[in-house]
Amino acid sequence: MFMNVSRQINVIPNDLAGLRLDQALAHLFPQHSRSRLKEWLLKDLIIVQGGPKRPKDIVSGGETVEIKSQTKEAIKAQAQPLMLDIAYEDEELIVLNKPAGLVVHPGAGNPDKTLMNGLLFKYPKLREVPRAGIIHRLDKDTSGLIIIAKNLISHTALLRTFEQRKISRHYIAVCKGVLTGGGIINLPISRHPVDRKKMSVQDNGREAITHFTVKERFASFTFINVKLETGRTHQIRVHFAHRRNALVGDQTYGGRLTTPRGASEELIQILRHFKRQALHAERLIFNHPFTDKIIDIKVLPPKDFIDLVEAMRRDLINE
Repeated sequence: MFMNVSRQINVIPNDLAGLRLDQALAHLFPQHSRSRLKEWLLKDLIIVQGGPKRPKDIVSGGETVEIKSQTKEAIKAQAQPLMLDIAYEDEELIVLNKPAGLVVHPGAGNPDKTLMNGLLFKYPKLREVPRAGIIHRLDKDTSGLIIIAKNLISHTALLRTFEQRKISRHYIAVCKGVLTGGGIINLPISRHPVDRKKMSVQDNGREAITHFTVKERFASFTFINVKLETGRTHQIRVHFAHRRNALVGDQTYGGRLTTPRGASEELIQILRHFKRQALHAERLIFNHPFTDKIIDIKVLPPKDFIDLVEAMRRDLINE
């Protein structure tokens, strides 16, 4: 279980008049993230002037606000030993290098042996932090960097930094097709209307913005740098699949494997055995939530990714 929020009462100051209620609450209770305050509003755990209110309601100033004790939320995951590749750690946070194939949270089909199980084994106090301190997620078959908060105060501060888009997330990927140059993909994403396990570009979806540049061109593929401005589920994979430049190896969005005409036997074999999306969360840059020091972490991609790129280079030379 993580700890209950103690009963808190405060008064909205007059200088916050005119703001939305959720914005005013973020000023009034900075120890809690805006998303958590909004969640409590929707659960009627925050009472304003004796009654529940909506996040979008406008405040006048002078209203009394009470946060009730939060209902307990259980982290049911079991602590299990797991090898963790720690790229950075201090008293407040951890940056891990997640291997491809490791699920972040337990869920349907993956009840245990996830990153959360391993974190709870190495850091038992994370059971007191929402989602065991995990600030953002990476897909199972995406490798690379992920941030973990070590306590509730750090979790709130890092979550706010994440929501304010102040964490710079850089990826490398290999996509199908030869791109002429970089650009920005600004296409909204939501749940696929038919296959609920997938995401898709939809006019009524949530804002999704992806920046990319060309790193290296091969005969039939492109090695790219990608920077996320937003962080929707499967965002990079969906955006490039929508452009008909799906990531190499993507089993969900990439369609049937077709080997390029004239490709070397080495490259053909590597492509046939590369069963995950060629996507690696290479670098994270953000200000430490308490010292304001710039944290800049970069990790190399795993061997399968390196082997894929090197085979494409050799194939291009021998073309």
